[in-house]
Amino acid sequence: MNPRREPRGGRSALFDGIEEGGIRAASSYSHEINEHENERALEGLQDRVILLKRLSGDINEEVDTHNRMLDRMGNDMDSSRGILSGTMDRFKTVFETKSSRRMLTLVASFVGVFLVIYYLTR
Repeated sequence: MNPRREPRGGRSALFDGIEEGGIRAASSYSHEINEHENERALEGLQDRVILLKRLSGDINEEVDTHNRMLDRMGNDMDSSRGILSGTMDRFKTVFETKSSRRMLTLVASFVGVFLVIYYLTR
């Protein structure tokens, strides 16, 4: 007998008992493991999608809120611009028609009222 052939014969003796069903069972088991890993990965992705959906909904609500706030601010600025332009027109007419003494009294009273309001709000 050839000593080199004996290890091969020993290997074939080890693997002769494995039937195709045994090999199929092993591949079926690995298939189940892969299926289980895929299901876990799918659940993880589903959780992430749900989280991203909620996050995008929150961002949408925040953007809508800020847009409404900016619209109100724009309207308030327009109304204050109208009030200030009317006030400046009145000052122009007062400065053009009244004497310098009345103009000085008006400016001083305006500055005084402004300072009182400033200190009260501070």
